[in-house]
Amino acid sequence: MDKIGEIEIRVIGKSGHKNLSPDNYDIKQIAAILQNIEDLLYPNNKKDRPIITYDIEEGSVKHKFKTTIQAVIGFSAILSQVQANNSIDFLELKTARAIENIQNLSRQKNYEFQIKTSLKNEYELTINPSTRFIQTEETWVEAELYFYGILRDAGGKSKANIHLDTQDYGYLAIETGQEFLKEREENLLYRRFGVRAVGLQNLETGEVDTKSLKLLELIDYSPKFDESYLNSLIEKAKSSWKKINPDEWLIDLRGGYEA
Repeated sequence: MDKIGEIEIRVIGKSGHKNLSPDNYDIKQIAAILQNIEDLLYPNNKKDRPIITYDIEEGSVKHKFKTTIQAVIGFSAILSQVQANNSIDFLELKTARAIENIQNLSRQKNYEFQIKTSLKNEYELTINPSTRFIQTEETWVEAELYFYGILRDAGGKSKANIHLDTQDYGYLAIETGQEFLKEREENLLYRRFGVRAVGLQNLETGEVDTKSLKLLELIDYSPKFDESYLNSLIEKAKSSWKKINPDEWLIDLRGGYEA
């Protein structure tokens, strides 16, 4: 059995004129923390992640989470780096957003969040209305991006999307607009496509904000070996290389140096 570690998020503040406690802490505030803990611990590969268990305790309000010690060690290192750098720009997008959400909640409710793990007794990261754990907008720019995969779903009641199942980025929702889907007469589902899209990309890490994607073009993509096409390219290349000595060409490519 995997060894277990613990994460504590303590919330200090008031509910009306009373200090916070589990008895006056609204369920919406509990949900706000629960919605972000998974991205803090397991921003990737959520499908196969270990179990996270939860409890709430007195003192003002303490959220207690238990999961594998390996995840807790990694999270403890993240807390230390965020505190030392006073920044979340270096984090993966989902982790950064989860901390940013807690920062926003702190300002909205005038709460202080004190976060630590079972590896240390002291609180490793404090988030309150005076801290500024917000992503720097300048690190994210709009970029043209390409994705390849199988189109699994299309539509949406208020916001039309296609859902592309990719090997490199997982299951992507890409905004299309309803008019685009209305104009498509053929069945799009379960076919392999290339997608040209626009979305936000991190200048420093190259990470893509998969929630910002908007469709530019849907490309019919059938990756198959075409022997006749390959042979035609070889024939065309033969005439270009006919008068070239390969040994001399290699020496010239190496800058005149011959091993």
